[in-house]
Amino acid sequence: MNTLVIVAHPDDPEFFCGGAIARWAAAGDAIRYVIVTGGDKGSDDPDMTPERLVALRQIEQRKAAARLGVDDIVFLGYVDGELANTLGLQRDLCREIRRFAADRVVTTDPLTLSYHNTRVNHNDHRIIGQAVCDALFPAAGNRMYFPELLAIGFAPHAPKELWFSGPTMPNTLLDVTDWVDAKISAIREHPSQVKDPEGIARRIPQGLFRMRADGSQGYFENYRRVVL
Repeated sequence: MNTLVIVAHPDDPEFFCGGAIARWAAAGDAIRYVIVTGGDKGSDDPDMTPERLVALRQIEQRKAAARLGVDDIVFLGYVDGELANTLGLQRDLCREIRRFAADRVVTTDPLTLSYHNTRVNHNDHRIIGQAVCDALFPAAGNRMYFPELLAIGFAPHAPKELWFSGPTMPNTLLDVTDWVDAKISAIREHPSQVKDPEGIARRIPQGLFRMRADGSQGYFENYRRVVL
């Protein structure tokens, strides 16, 4: 299965769906990331420049992806914190869906405004989730949408599934017990963003911990899975 992970920032794949990515990669899925922005606002260091930060975060993203078994990454280079659900963004995402012939698309839930009543969801996460929806249906599978893409060889392609990470209304608990360590290791590869790696290593398992129906314990990621 071809799995396309479309997110706003470097480090989003690992935080939002690192366990799933590791599980799917181990199962033999072809996985590609589309990182829409450069993450160029993700620093409070007064000596950091946006250009240096983009370069640094791309290096971190490649190292993190490798921890999960992924080496195929597309960086679109949009400006961090300034995303809008424009026709141009939808066209770029539609192109990537068609280019990869994605069977499964994973993105962030556009309906999620906050997490656990403690954090407001980044606007870029919400914008990307909505833009992916708009690029995926009906545009990705309809030759009448974005004929300029068809003209340069990107034939219509309709994915089979859409998975929302960080969902407001989850309907799928994915068992990532065997891959939670890989998720944590991947997150640690983002030192520009992770200032307390030991704290993260404790909190990630706590957030994923669940009891199975048979009484055994495991670690699970929440998703809203839409079958198209």
